[in-house]
Amino acid sequence: MDPVSRRHTLVFVVIAVFLAAHGRLSPAQTSGDGTPALTLHGYLLGDVAVRTTGERPPDGEGGDFVLAEGRLRLDASGSTASGAFFFLAKADGFYDAIEGKPGLDVREAYLGFAKGPWDLRLGRNVVTWGVGDLFFINDVFPKDWNSFFSGRPMEYLKLGVDGLRARFSSGALNAEFIAISSFTPDELPSARRFFYYDPFRSVPDQREVMPYAKNSGIGEMALRLYRDIAGFDVSVYAYQGYWRMPSVETDRPFKPTTATRFFPELAVYGASIQRNLAGGVLSLETAYWDSRQDQSAMDPAVPHSQWRFLAGYQRELATDFTAGFQLYSERMESYESYASSPLPPGFPRQDRFRQVVSTRLTRFLDYQAWRLSLFAAYSPTDRDYFLQPEVSRKLADNLTLSVGSNVFGGHKPWTFFGQFEKDDNVFFNVRFDF
Repeated sequence: MDPVSRRHTLVFVVIAVFLAAHGRLSPAQTSGDGTPALTLHGYLLGDVAVRTTGERPPDGEGGDFVLAEGRLRLDASGSTASGAFFFLAKADGFYDAIEGKPGLDVREAYLGFAKGPWDLRLGRNVVTWGVGDLFFINDVFPKDWNSFFSGRPMEYLKLGVDGLRARFSSGALNAEFIAISSFTPDELPSARRFFYYDPFRSVPDQREVMPYAKNSGIGEMALRLYRDIAGFDVSVYAYQGYWRMPSVETDRPFKPTTATRFFPELAVYGASIQRNLAGGVLSLETAYWDSRQDQSAMDPAVPHSQWRFLAGYQRELATDFTAGFQLYSERMESYESYASSPLPPGFPRQDRFRQVVSTRLTRFLDYQAWRLSLFAAYSPTDRDYFLQPEVSRKLADNLTLSVGSNVFGGHKPWTFFGQFEKDDNVFFNVRFDF
């Protein structure tokens, strides 16, 4: 059994023990205030995404299909009569029609204890920090870009982390601390379904080394302190761990025979603020990403330290019509050292700055039965772009149909959006809630 399967099994065993220990819980039981102590619900989800460019990846499977699957989601939550102990579990059973096999996806599963100012949760949690819309500065937790670029619903962009999550609330200061027990990398688009830039694709020996396997002694910890100050929602953040997108080392610079993917050490220190302004919401966020394994910026295999900035504003322009705008920027530190260092073949030279402007438009019609949305991003430095229009129709209270598209473009095949230029696709989602 692989490590991921073992973790999934352990999660379900822990929940089963919890339920057995509190066997008096049932859907009909109520807590002290008369509300149900155990709730069960879920949905059926069908997802299909078809590439529209007529291109197929060299290692491709499924022809023009980027995604074709059915999912059964089951959500369970409950608590003891006092409410002090509680649990939540969200899991998907799915069938991948492209690979022709079923699978299990444990989205969230934890046991919790809440008393007074404390809220403790042990298990798998989905954590969202920061104020950005699809630009993550202090949200250092894993993302599933494969799901996002293939048209799954937005919630599937976020992956859970396994460990302890502790919250403390008070009038003076609120705090949230996370200790992560096992490293989860970002899920990147697969070479079997996407075109993307990989200068090492032809290297015969491909390896991957997870951080904890290197016995470095550095685990993952994250801290958020937050409170309201004069009408501003203010947060400060700190993280110690690893980059979630892998770096690559080779055995030699020319014609390598081995490519090893690894995850360098990373520390992040940042802050964000939000407040109401002129009928909308102003958001500002910044962080310093300290690449701990490349302090001199001389190692081309390790990401370089950088500053990240975001400014955003969202406002309802008319009834049921909301618009949001963002400016995102990255600035590489020690750029002179980096610029004077030789790069291995296939490594494109990065610019000191990367900037992206984006907008999200959302319109509801017919008493919110229709939802029309557009997310658009353009980088003037990389000269690439990404568009995601989507239309959703609620056919009934528990039945929703969505149709959308992912459109990529750029002048260079190695920029973030430009590398997916051949992956334009149209996606269809049908969801039935129960």
